[in-house]
Amino acid sequence: MTRRTAYRGHVRLRLLLRPSWLALTLVVLVFAGACFVVLSPWQFRRNAEQSAQNAELQASFTAKPVPIETARPGEWRQVILRGQYLPDKETVARLRTVQGEPAFEVLTPFRLDSGGVVLVDRGYVPPVQGVHVPPYPAAPAGPTSVTARTRAGETDPQHRPAFNDATTDGRTQVYAIDVPIVAAATKLPLAPGYVQLVDGQPGGLRTLPLPQLDSGPYLSYALQWIAFGTMALLALGYFSWREIQPGGALAEPRPDKPKRRSVAAMIAEDEAAERHEHAHQP
Repeated sequence: MTRRTAYRGHVRLRLLLRPSWLALTLVVLVFAGACFVVLSPWQFRRNAEQSAQNAELQASFTAKPVPIETARPGEWRQVILRGQYLPDKETVARLRTVQGEPAFEVLTPFRLDSGGVVLVDRGYVPPVQGVHVPPYPAAPAGPTSVTARTRAGETDPQHRPAFNDATTDGRTQVYAIDVPIVAAATKLPLAPGYVQLVDGQPGGLRTLPLPQLDSGPYLSYALQWIAFGTMALLALGYFSWREIQPGGALAEPRPDKPKRRSVAAMIAEDEAAERHEHAHQP
């Protein structure tokens, strides 16, 4: 390689340091980093969570219900509660959706014979006139035994308190099954989490459906983000290599090669020629 050839190669490499090319490189690197560090791991986590939920739900189909006092931690485990409902401390979760339809979920505390109070989701009722809680059967009084599935409590992102006004038909309502918020409204020491009644239980309303055992698209989405980030880096490398080659878009223009004129420049030249021609006419 001659010194002249080496010098030209060095100049072409320096052309990659132009502000426009650096800006493009930065955008590609940020996008690829987001794919590898944020978007793909997020989808992998969602896939892992969905897989864990499916495993717990599948195991609950065959496992024998156990007393809630001896149940292992986890969601969807079938447990037995013995004690009695506390209907005077009942609340209603608003703005719910069941199989695509609006619903209210009825939450009734349940005092265990062994001590402690558990929040029981008795099921759902559809609204009347779109916004009102309809009449529904009260929870049975006296000693009761029910079978339910354990659920993790929800969190209202806005931490809105329970309320009871003219719009709630006289019932205390909450925006989510957020156990601390329900505990503050009922003034009861509720245990963490809540339980959801299975079909055919005393005090049950319309039974909430179980989630489908579907892994979802999360794994494929994660792999797609990895592919997108990889393609972006490969494309940057390819175009960088191509453009520093002789004749590439980043190469310095040759003096003997005329620059391409824009349409606006050609129109301006035509108008100037016409004015010059008219000026010299007799």
